[in-house]
Amino acid sequence: MADKRALSTPYYLCEEALLEKNLKTLEYVQEQSGAKIILALKGFAMHATFPLVREYLHGCTASGLHEALLAREKFGKEVHTYSPAFKEEDIEEIAKISDHIVFNTPSQLLRFKDKVKEINPQIHISLRINPEVSSSPVDIYNPCGVYSRLGTTLKNFDESILEHLDGLNFHALCEQDADALEEVLIAFEEKFSKYFKNLKFINFGGGHHITRKGYDVEKLIKLVKDFKSKYGVTVYLEPGEAVGWETGYLAASVLDVFENGMNVAILDSS
Repeated sequence: MADKRALSTPYYLCEEALLEKNLKTLEYVQEQSGAKIILALKGFAMHATFPLVREYLHGCTASGLHEALLAREKFGKEVHTYSPAFKEEDIEEIAKISDHIVFNTPSQLLRFKDKVKEINPQIHISLRINPEVSSSPVDIYNPCGVYSRLGTTLKNFDESILEHLDGLNFHALCEQDADALEEVLIAFEEKFSKYFKNLKFINFGGGHHITRKGYDVEKLIKLVKDFKSKYGVTVYLEPGEAVGWETGYLAASVLDVFENGMNVAILDSS
């Protein structure tokens, strides 16, 4: 490795040994639970690490066209694309490069289902669900909070879309443990399990801090195994931050220091 003192700042440094340690934990979860884990690019998108990451994970989840392109061009495995709303001018390219497309509302699904199937007959179609239960520690990051734009509530679910669905997605966690997932699963099953019969998969979303010290990995494995056994579906998990958790740092240089009631440092990363 190059002498870090000779590198021009700012830069992110990722230690591959630490990254692989995280990936081995995720691999263990996959092996023991039968879940398929994909990388949420919004949480970790350092594509220089993708050759290593794709040895362990099944693909990526993207939050729009450009992340989907990154996943297809740099990762090269499964591409799952979700957006709160898709643009007419993007949907054709997204359908071409995605293996799964996740709609936010029944209206978006009904609007675009025929087009995406015409472009890519093999694409899997799913709907993001809002289970209206979350113990997210910060309200602003709570995807199931009051007036949330993310996902479809039971009240707004349209049963006419069932014939077009391959799966359902929910995302209700934020840097949380398996106990929080268990709480969400209870509500999710109570409200939506009547729609699981012909589905191929359920995506448990992200926010799982699987690689953090103290995370209850065995409980996660049990939750996934029990769910798979009960409903006969493939389960996806899509952590982002957990993949790159504590694997490196941002290096910066101090360009100026002055006093304004306290000492202030100006960095080249600002």
